[in-house]
Amino acid sequence: MGKLRDQMEGDLKLLGRSENTRVTYLRCAEGFVRYYMKSPVELGRVQIREYLLHLVEERHLAPSTYNVHAASLKFLYTHTLGRPEEVAWIGQMRAPHQVPVILSAQEIEQLLAGLGSLEMQAIVLTAYGAGLRVSETCNLHVGDIDSKRMVIHVRRGKGARDRYTMLPKRVLETLRAYWKQRRPPGPQLFPGRKGTGSVITRAAVNKALKVAVARARIKKRVHPHSLRHAFASHMLEAGTDLRTLQVLLGHASIRTTTRYAQVSHTMIQRAKSPADRLRKVEPPKAVPPKAVPPKAVPPKAVPPKAVPPKAVPPKAVPPKAVPPKAASAKAASAKAQPRLRRAG
Repeated sequence: MGKLRDQMEGDLKLLGRSENTRVTYLRCAEGFVRYYMKSPVELGRVQIREYLLHLVEERHLAPSTYNVHAASLKFLYTHTLGRPEEVAWIGQMRAPHQVPVILSAQEIEQLLAGLGSLEMQAIVLTAYGAGLRVSETCNLHVGDIDSKRMVIHVRRGKGARDRYTMLPKRVLETLRAYWKQRRPPGPQLFPGRKGTGSVITRAAVNKALKVAVARARIKKRVHPHSLRHAFASHMLEAGTDLRTLQVLLGHASIRTTTRYAQVSHTMIQRAKSPADRLRKVEPPKAVPPKAVPPKAVPPKAVPPKAVPPKAVPPKAVPPKAVPPKAASAKAASAKAQPRLRRAG
């Protein structure tokens, strides 16, 4: 995309989009350009619609992933190219409501035991123990850990909102052990490998989690956000009210928090059904069913077999007797008279 990419990245920064949003939107826009091998300046509504159909019908993207691609194209054409009429028709695809998979406390312990470094153990335990998003955990600074008040200062979370969340003792102990071993040089608590100012990437955390899941032989689908799901569910099971949990998680709406009440087994088990308050009713006596004689089924009529007629030989007719013809009178008299010998 060249200059257009730089211009889009600048527009994203001016509108206060987070680094993760900038990286994702730029990647989606680059995929659109690669599909047509043309500049977006030369493309319009028809090509945009064709590309979005390609994402759904051929690549089979999930609704949430499709919505990210659609949002990227809407930003590109609305803010960077100044052609909002090309994308004004694009809406959000409705995503099916899915209950998140929750790891048990035992599975969290197995996951921590399967991690190969103290740094990864500190990252995973902090994300689970404080209910942080993986990006919030990776971007923590040393000064964000307040051991006196036992809180963690989360800066510029989702929606660019700051908040405080809890700092469990177990997390503080692990972070201190990690600090003694690593001694990070800068303000970043979990520095990256790209030099001063960089932090560990989400991809590195995800890769370490996959290895730990395989070692622990956990059959559930686990990703970094699963730690946050587990925190919320376990807090509700421990009796934390929804409003407090909303503040800890940094949700703008409590409706987002209430979905964890749907997956908390302890809360479901504590709830009493109104059916249990009903008085016991004696079951009705079983009445044996009346014996119904089987219906007489008339035998099926079998048509008689067709017998071919016997072949009757024709009667022998004797030939008629034909009487011999009567000899002439002369011949008869000649036969009657003997022949006379001639005299010598």
